[in-house]
Amino acid sequence: MPDIVLTTLNAKFIHAAFGLRYLFANLGDLQPRAVIAEFDINQRPLDIAEKLLAQNPKIIGLGIYIWNVAETTKVISAIKKVRPEIKIILGGPEVSYETEGQPIVELADHVVTGEGDLKFAEVCRQLLDPTPHSALRTPQFPKIITAELPDFSRLALPYDFYTDADIAHRIVYVEASRGCPFTCEFCLSSLDIPVRAVRLGKFLGAMQKLLDRGLKQFKFVDRTFNLNIATSKTILEFFLARHQPGMFFHFEMIPDRLPNELREVIAKFPPGALQFEVGVQTFNPEVGALISRRQNYERLAENFNFLRSQTRVHIHADLIVGLPGETLESFAAGFDQLIALGPQEIQVGILKRLRGTPIVRHDAEWQMVYNAHPPYEILQNKLLDFATMQRLRRFAKYWDLIGNSGNFIATTPLIWSDGASPFHDFLRFSDWLFAKINRTDSIALARLMELLFEFLTRELALDAKLVAEIFWRDCQRTGRRDAPNFLKEFLPAENWSVIRDRDRSLPKRQSRHLAGQ
Repeated sequence: MPDIVLTTLNAKFIHAAFGLRYLFANLGDLQPRAVIAEFDINQRPLDIAEKLLAQNPKIIGLGIYIWNVAETTKVISAIKKVRPEIKIILGGPEVSYETEGQPIVELADHVVTGEGDLKFAEVCRQLLDPTPHSALRTPQFPKIITAELPDFSRLALPYDFYTDADIAHRIVYVEASRGCPFTCEFCLSSLDIPVRAVRLGKFLGAMQKLLDRGLKQFKFVDRTFNLNIATSKTILEFFLARHQPGMFFHFEMIPDRLPNELREVIAKFPPGALQFEVGVQTFNPEVGALISRRQNYERLAENFNFLRSQTRVHIHADLIVGLPGETLESFAAGFDQLIALGPQEIQVGILKRLRGTPIVRHDAEWQMVYNAHPPYEILQNKLLDFATMQRLRRFAKYWDLIGNSGNFIATTPLIWSDGASPFHDFLRFSDWLFAKINRTDSIALARLMELLFEFLTRELALDAKLVAEIFWRDCQRTGRRDAPNFLKEFLPAENWSVIRDRDRSLPKRQSRHLAGQ
């Protein structure tokens, strides 16, 4: 039986816990006494507690995040009632700030705040084998333990502890650096200064081992992958030289920093190989100044235009609803501007009040009101009342189902086919859809398709035959071989079950759809 169990509740099974593997890699001589046990938030807390208790550990270390704190609190509560002597050690962003008053912190024995890669092992060593002369012997050990920023040169890398099953079936996370030089007030990374990098030779050696084991999808979690251009270029060239069909690399990029050295390498990657997550967040410079976000919008537009016209990069761009100073109209203008730049995905995120972030300094002036429960999303502010925020929350949900799903690449632009504002036209659709079905989740794709067709042909009075043809093209693109019944009366019979390659041009005003027409 292990003395130490490292565990967390992932958002989904497909996510492999990166932090646990870092902790395990840096346990040193305690490694043989430890195991990793992963769960997900869809499992019952009592079942998770049962599995953890069955291993009869002395210490359980848990990673706590915004998505799992509620369920993990139930797990710990059950464990402490059954086996109160087990030491519970927490870590992770959700318990690294504002620890006072958190129910999960009250249940725990110790909380390691900050980057605990080395500190967790130190704590475990003292709890398991206390020495009489140690300044950290158990009776004096504080509940809240602050971890110093670890030197990357001292860290053992975690990549050997991804299993073959992880590599075959789960998202594998990697990082070449930690930290962020920017001070965006809504983001925890703004507290993580300075930026620190893994030694490049050591990192690339670890990446080669993952490639040799058959890993094809790499998700970088670096907050600013393109901050150090020389390092970024070296890493991209490393993967380009080893690229094989089916390989995929995800990077988080600063939107206004893409010099020629990077452009030349990026342009060489084949379709489907690169995805860039680009945090735009707002196009309103006054809002950007309020939240301490520096951004060159002219360069941003130039970089988007380059990526869309001269590369095959898949762009995932982020906008945030509810920032202080952002009106409905200024958000609408930003959304429309982003649509015109043509990213394949636009993630419409709702502002969250993450623990520790300085966004709280705006609470009084902008009357920011947040949900008290995770994920702490904004409920209303001075410029957006609760009813408007609810509309925007539904907008974000429906946009994900329609605009981001890949199921409606050619059909989505028909929603704003009047040539006005994509935002306001999609908001009209969102309001109509919610009035029809009164829900934003658990909507069957077939039902969603039929409702979208109804909106386009009845509410917007678009030509049903043209809409059906475009709709059927989307169906074929996603692999469907038979036309849905509601389309058949508008399509020639010979087209009902024939996949055709022709792709007629959309009307000019629809040709810049964000999915890459």
